[in-house]
Parts: sequence; C-alpha cells; structure tokens
Amino acid sequence: MGSSDLLRGAGVQLGPVVLAEPVLTTWGIMFALVVGSWIGTRWLSLDPGPVQVVLEGLLGAADEAIRAVLPAQTARLLPFIATLWLFIMVANLSGLIPGVHAPTGDLSTTAALAVIVFLSVHWFGIRSQGIRAYLRHYLAPMPIMLPFHLMSELTRTLALAIRLFGNIMSLEMAALLVLLVAGFLVPIPLLILHIIEALIQAYIFGMLALIYIAGAIHSQESRKPQVQE
Repeated sequence: MGSSDLLRGAGVQLGPVVLAEPVLTTWGIMFALVVGSWIGTRWLSLDPGPVQVVLEGLLGAADEAIRAVLPAQTARLLPFIATLWLFIMVANLSGLIPGVHAPTGDLSTTAALAVIVFLSVHWFGIRSQGIRAYLRHYLAPMPIMLPFHLMSELTRTLALAIRLFGNIMSLEMAALLVLLVAGFLVPIPLLILHIIEALIQAYIFGMLALIYIAGAIHSQESRKPQVQE
C-alpha cells in the first residue's frame, strides 16, 4: 500500500460514477455548515451565550480584515470572504477527525477553490466598474501588455491552488510519518501544530483572495480622474 493509499480512501461508487473521498468530505462539510448556520441563526439573542460570542467575534474579525483593505466594499465582500475563510478553516481542521482526510489536501478541491476566487475577482471587478471599463485595464498601460496580464491571472490562480494543497498534504503526510515512527507518544504537540497550520493556511488563502479582488477594483478606481477641491 502506497502513501497515497494511506492518505486517501477509494470513495464511493454509484453505478458508473465514482465519488472520491474529498468530494464526499466536502459535501459533508458543506451540509454541516449550512445546518449549523441555520440552527445558529435560530438561537440569536440580545444576551449572547458563549457560542454566540465566539461566532460574533469571528465575524467581527473578518469584517475588520476586509475593512482594512476595502473599507467601501466591506458589506459587499463580507459574505463571500467570510464563507471562504470558514469553509477552508473547517476543511483543514477536518483532518483531525479519525478516519477523515482534509479535502484541502487534495488538488482537485484546492483547484476548485482557486477557480472560485478567479471568477469572483472578475465578478466584483465588473460589478464595481462595468464590463467595458474593467476589461480595458488589461490593455493598460499599452495593448502589448495584454498577454502578460493574462499570464499573471493564470499563474496566480495556479499558485493559489498548489499552495494550499501542498501545505495541507505535507502536514498530513508529516503527521502520518510521525505517528508511524513514534506511535502515539507525541499526539498533543502534533495536534497543536495541525490546528495552527490549518488556521494559518485558511487565513492566507482568504487574504490572498481579498487582495486579488481589491486589485481588480482599484485597477479601475485609480484610472478615474481626481476631483480637485
């Protein structure tokens, strides 16, 4: 049995369709988040309990992070960026559950997330300035720059997918090797390392997505003539 077999299960086969383990885990996380969000919003109170305080704190932290980069677009971007952070954080931490492998340790999952970010960058850029004005920035400062702008879009999307995949896969591989060599003598330090790395990688992915969106919006705002007071 190879290392890939140890890290990834075979999934479930439904007739001619094979649902890989990362797909099943991702659907499970999505279902859990939807149900948890629905239940959580039913119990909101003006006198919050510990769980509501933690959730409000996380939402406030996401709001502050977005406001620091795009203060005028916070309300528009908060649902997308906060959801992205939450999903990746839970997906990364799901590897702590015995028998479950983090779906972000699979390149297909991180590639899908990177494509979502790629599309969202253009979506928010077009919504902010209109399609003609937005597309015009690919020709700035001169039309010959168009191939370089397109190459930059593709390479950063690829890097976004590979960065998250590589970090989470290597984290799980390292955890597996340590457990195989040392047994269960060092579970607590390993657990702490896994949690910290999972949170850091979720934060980095979300911040890069936010920066890319900010670049798409500011690329047009910077071309507007300044009004002299």
